[in-house]
Amino acid sequence: MIHLPGVPVPLARVIEMLATLPGIGSKTAMRLGLNLLSRPASDSKHLAEALKTLHEEVGFCETCGCFSEQGNCQFCHDVKRDTDVICLVEQPVDVLMMERGHGYRGCYHVLRGRLSPIDGIGPEQLRLTALDRRVEQGINELILATSATVDGEATAHYLANRYQHQDVRISRIARGVPEGGELEYLDEHTLSRALDQRVNWDTAAL
Repeated sequence: MIHLPGVPVPLARVIEMLATLPGIGSKTAMRLGLNLLSRPASDSKHLAEALKTLHEEVGFCETCGCFSEQGNCQFCHDVKRDTDVICLVEQPVDVLMMERGHGYRGCYHVLRGRLSPIDGIGPEQLRLTALDRRVEQGINELILATSATVDGEATAHYLANRYQHQDVRISRIARGVPEGGELEYLDEHTLSRALDQRVNWDTAAL
């Protein structure tokens, strides 16, 4: 345990645990710990109860691999979803980001990672067997929405090759200039991709 002069051990323990969270440095952890201490004890109790039941009550969807309280997630349960279209993402949080746009009405499949030989992550470590079954059962389109990193691109290429002989359309989410973005702030890779994926003016203007 880290030593914080003048800080009681129970408080220091809370600060130390908070500091392990991503994006939380030692100073922020200290502020959060002191804030919790200044609140009514009931607030800390409710927080502790929520954390205690987090792993007990939240799991992953049996079908797509997204967050779920039990069985299938809300997206797989939604009968209004287009089950013939599957958007493939790396992590469950990517599904939440996709849903923020309110434009996609198909289903999802979460790999829970991406190919990374350096980290020892190969096809066997991803949820590909479940995806194989879904493709074999019949879908119209598989949208590859992996990240734009080297590993993400490698994963997309691997999956495109894996299913190229299946009766399914394989597409890739577009990369390029973000809405409201200025060219001077873009890196050369993003600008090059934007040029490669240019569209006709009549289509772009819609």
